[in-house]
Formats: sequence, structure tokens, C-alpha cells
Amino acid sequence: MPGAVQLLVDGTPQSHVNLGDPSELFFEYIRRIGHVIDLFRPGGNPVSALHLGGGAFTLPRYIEATRPGSRQQVIELEGALVDLVREAAPLPKRASIRVRRGDAREVLGRLPDGMRGAMDLVVVDIFAGARTPAHVSSTEFYSLLRPFLAPDGLIVVNAADGAGLPFVRGQAATLAGLFASTAAVAEPQVLKGRRFGNVVFIASDTDLESLDWLPRLLAGGPHPARMLVGREFDDLARGTSPVTDETAVDSPEPARALFERN
Repeated sequence: MPGAVQLLVDGTPQSHVNLGDPSELFFEYIRRIGHVIDLFRPGGNPVSALHLGGGAFTLPRYIEATRPGSRQQVIELEGALVDLVREAAPLPKRASIRVRRGDAREVLGRLPDGMRGAMDLVVVDIFAGARTPAHVSSTEFYSLLRPFLAPDGLIVVNAADGAGLPFVRGQAATLAGLFASTAAVAEPQVLKGRRFGNVVFIASDTDLESLDWLPRLLAGGPHPARMLVGREFDDLARGTSPVTDETAVDSPEPARALFERN
């Protein structure tokens, strides 16, 4: 589309941004995360957000476009990628978006103390090529993130998996072991482990089932869509142990055909 930029890393689509209208989201899982952002705080109000994984800064741009005045921090490992994106698709000049370079786990330990307990939203969307590295999928990793959340804040995680969902089930068990309430949203065939795709996790110490915006999140699409919460989420994690640094593995490699155009 005119004015759009797509970032590919090693042939894998990582980000898509409409520079003319950053509020327009392209990838299915990003649209689902966008709906979470739209609904979990009163419309248009600024939020404090921490993004782990930058890409082309699609979601920070979206938040700035839809919630002007938001304060955002982005952690991105690839410094050369940050420079490339900033040159090809500069961030809005007036936006309060600070980019910190380095490995997410290492940078978390250097964040200002004032950020602890202050983040309305933490988004975890970390990929090395087409895979999430093992060390940012464990209980120890999420335990580093949790102290940054505001009491009613949300952590949103993008996880990609295929047949049988071994990686996704591990993430479900890990998040359920740390947070009071959890949910998962995806296309039904993905949640059944019948095809490769993205699952968006939502975790909080607020009771998600009591929130009136969850049904609207599902209704907002993309469709088809299904949400697992409460007992259904427990079923997703059942029989799977939380992931630790010792047991963590990278997410599976998707088939190359997934990214090929006919």
C-alpha cells in the first residue's frame, strides 16, 4: 500500500508500518495487540509502555498515534536495525519514545528504578529471525519483567508455534505460574495446534475475567478468533511445566512457504 514500509530480517517479515497512518495495523497478531491497547485503558488516554523487541516500532507508533502523550521505552538488540529504521522511517519528532539497545534481559537490569511499578503495558515481541530465543521465554525472564508492571498493568506476549503447540503450552504454564490471571487469543486452528501461527497472551494480576472489555477484544477481530481464559486457559497449560532457564528452547522455525507469496 502507498506509504507503507515492511521490514524483513533474513527473509522473515518482522514489521509493517503505514507511515501515512500509523494507526493502521497490518499483521493479524499485531492487530490483536492493538485491540488490547485500545480497550484496556479509557480511549485516547496516554499510557506508559515498555516494548521488548522493536522491529520497525509499529506498536510504539500506534500508541503515539492513538494515545498522544504516552511515555514509551523500547529495547531492541540490533543496533544496526535501529539505525536503519530510524533513517528509512523516522519516529514522530514529538513522540516520547526512548530506544535502548541491547539484549532484553540485560537491559532490564539497567532500567531506572522509577519505571518499577509504573508500566501500564509491557509488550514482549522478541524474535531472532523467525524464532523467539529461549532465554526470553523462561520463568526467570518474566520474573524480571513483573516488577515493572503497575498494579493493574498488563503484559502482552506474542508467541509463534505449530503442530501440538509445545512452545505455546510452555508459555501458558509459565505465565499462569507467575500472574494471577491469564488469557490467550488466536485463530482457532492455531489454538488447536493444527497450523503454524501466532498466539497473543495477556497476563495480569488483575482478574481478566472480570473485565468488560475482553468480549469486545474478541469481537474486534481479526476473524476467525477464539479466546482462552479461566478453565480453557488452564486446559491449554495442563500437563506442561513452567519453562525455566534450564529447560527453555527457542520457538520452532516456521516453514519457509509460510512467507512465500503465490
